[in-house]
Amino acid sequence: MATADWFAATAVAEPARAPRPRSRPRPDAAPARPSRSRARPASRRITGGIVWMAALAILLAGVVALNVAVLRTNMAVDRLDQQQAQLQAQNQALASQVSAASAAPRIEAAAHKLGLVQAPAADTSYLDLGRP
Repeated sequence: MATADWFAATAVAEPARAPRPRSRPRPDAAPARPSRSRARPASRRITGGIVWMAALAILLAGVVALNVAVLRTNMAVDRLDQQQAQLQAQNQALASQVSAASAAPRIEAAAHKLGLVQAPAADTSYLDLGRP
């Protein structure tokens, strides 16, 4: 019986309230206007919709074309960056070759192969080319 009493308290509902009016009624002094339908004819609505869809399609095509142009430009820049890196590496290699070719030990070795020897410091003499 205790469980039945527990449920019995919730079974009783409060009385329903009367609904409130949502807006004030219009005064009867104003004459009622004849209702005109402002809806466009179906052909105008379809034509307007087609125009808007065409405009959006053109805009989207422009966005795609712009993205393709940017992608091509980025690819060209990447190729130029790779070419620049290759040219810099070649310049470094050539500078290293020039440095090695102009080194004093290499020149001395080439002169020694030709039979040239370095003169002793005691046998060195200087010629004075003074003014006459």
